[in-house]
Amino acid sequence: MATVDMAKIVALAKRRGFVFPASEIYGGLGSTWDYGPLGVELKNNVKRAWWKSVVYERDDIEGMDGAILMNRLVWKYSGHEETFSDPLVDCRECKGRFRADKIYELDCPNHKQKVSACAEKLTEPRAFNLMFKTNVGPVEEDAAVAYLRPETAQSMFVNFKNIVDSRWRKVPFGIAQIGKAFRNEIVPGNFTFRTREFEQMEIEFFCKPGTDEEWHRHWIETRHAWYLKMGIRPENIRRYTQEKDELAHYAAACTDIQYRFFPEREDQEKQWDELEGVANRTDYDLSIHSKGKDEKWGSHNEHSTERLIYRDPVSNEKFVPYVIEPSAGADRATLAFLLDAYSEKEGPDGTRVVLKLHPQLAPIKVAVLPLAKNKPEIVEKAKAIKAALQKSGIRTVYDDTGGIGRLYARQDEIGTPFCVTVDFDTLGQGKKNDDGTSDTSDLIDTVTVRDRDTWEQVRIPIASLKQYLQEKLDTE
Repeated sequence: MATVDMAKIVALAKRRGFVFPASEIYGGLGSTWDYGPLGVELKNNVKRAWWKSVVYERDDIEGMDGAILMNRLVWKYSGHEETFSDPLVDCRECKGRFRADKIYELDCPNHKQKVSACAEKLTEPRAFNLMFKTNVGPVEEDAAVAYLRPETAQSMFVNFKNIVDSRWRKVPFGIAQIGKAFRNEIVPGNFTFRTREFEQMEIEFFCKPGTDEEWHRHWIETRHAWYLKMGIRPENIRRYTQEKDELAHYAAACTDIQYRFFPEREDQEKQWDELEGVANRTDYDLSIHSKGKDEKWGSHNEHSTERLIYRDPVSNEKFVPYVIEPSAGADRATLAFLLDAYSEKEGPDGTRVVLKLHPQLAPIKVAVLPLAKNKPEIVEKAKAIKAALQKSGIRTVYDDTGGIGRLYARQDEIGTPFCVTVDFDTLGQGKKNDDGTSDTSDLIDTVTVRDRDTWEQVRIPIASLKQYLQEKLDTE
């Protein structure tokens, strides 16, 4: 089954408060986006689920949060300052600028055709550095130059020794980080798929040379399994092993976990693009940031104050650890979960959108709805239930801004797993017997719980509601 096309997701995202164009009232700024009330919850839940999986549920990962601005020398020795670039071509006729390796998917604004069809009008490709340059301090001079980091990885490499020493860590172990990164993309686009400002979820896993292939396989399997666990359909995710000529010069291997982001494209191979990369970066990163000469990589670092060599506390063996890097984008992951969760279902009032997000990712877990908002007793009871559930740690909202059918449809569309309805039977004010007693006495202090995916409803005692929902929302 293919995912929904991007246009429907863009429309849903704005309509329901997931993602808005940034600076929209001033005409926006190319490929920048603001996460709205539901979007920020969804993206935060993606990041929490990732962090829980790689840090809390493992014993071999430490977390950190590095600075966005770093000493310029970090980028000099990492190679970014000289080589972190994409191929740029210009159209001699319309003066448009395009990324040379993506022209098959880009439209030339003047010629009303794919850029790839304008080959004779394009310049030869040239390198365009993707780092945003800035200045530290009030004086704009070369010594004050700094960059907005293009990746989070380097702060983990330069903190390797700090974390080993402060946390008594033994190799193998990893460092995890979630943080902003910035790349001056030539042609960003496709909603939040490619932007100039984005958020990464990265692990740098340090291991002994000779064990790196085994750890590389481990992380490919682990990361692929996480997406399936969090609700991605198996037919929409795959692995792509990079060929030797595609690898970075320092990498021994890299496998991309790809998602079917663009099902509308006729060429099936071009429907897929990278969701996460899992690379074997060998010992390159710690070597080039180490003080002194390194014969293997031909580097000579005269500015670093440390040699990033690990000494095994048992064997006293010294070595430069290899690094396995699972690197994912929080924005791309959020987009993939949105695409994969989208479904349409026929309801009593026509076709409804149902966003079947994994409960752990859903922005709102439970909506409490009063059957009649003009009945103070029902409203009071519903608000009390909402407050109790929210206090227990379940993200809950109260809504009385429409009829019950409209409220259900609204919660389906934003992915809320459960709706709790408070009605007359809850208060013992339902159908009466001839003698005036309640014909539904067994329903007093109960509520209706409706499932988003099946639309099935069950009656639950209020006293058991929290436990019932916690068990249903449990993702283990």
